[in-house]
Amino acid sequence: MKLRQFAFIAGLLTAAVVSGSSPTDSIAPQRPVPAGNVEVLDLNGLPDIAFGETEDELTRRGILRSDVDACGPTLAGHETVSPVFIDDRLVLVWAGDPMRTTEGVTVGTPISEVWSRYPSVSRLEAPTGTYRFDGLLARRGDRAYLFLHDGRQVRKVIAGYADWVRRLFTEGAGPC
Repeated sequence: MKLRQFAFIAGLLTAAVVSGSSPTDSIAPQRPVPAGNVEVLDLNGLPDIAFGETEDELTRRGILRSDVDACGPTLAGHETVSPVFIDDRLVLVWAGDPMRTTEGVTVGTPISEVWSRYPSVSRLEAPTGTYRFDGLLARRGDRAYLFLHDGRQVRKVIAGYADWVRRLFTEGAGPC
């Protein structure tokens, strides 16, 4: 079951990477975001959602919704976040603007700023001949941020358990 579920999610994620977008974000030029609208994503998750929580827990609390026209469940109040569950546990999220890391990185951030805010970031190169973005992996313990970029700026922000974030990059998957 675990392998079949991962294969399904990997297929969905691959389609999103190839298409260059997910249903909840865009690559349009960044617009200023008022300070009150900034949402913070850290390596534990979101303010009301933690990595490792189950689909049942989030559904019971009214946070996980499956009634929205999307490729999978969505998180109430977090329209620019796409959750990924493996074996019923939240293992990572794809985040769009106005979601920012605790260090202020979001879609549109120049990669030079990623390097200055995460000095130990690792460079990940997409396989030659693919339409995938290169990545910058900022790992802390068993958690990580993955910043997919076009060589100039961040195009996708992913956070979660480091093993799943790394696996997502190497297997070329996206949210849908």
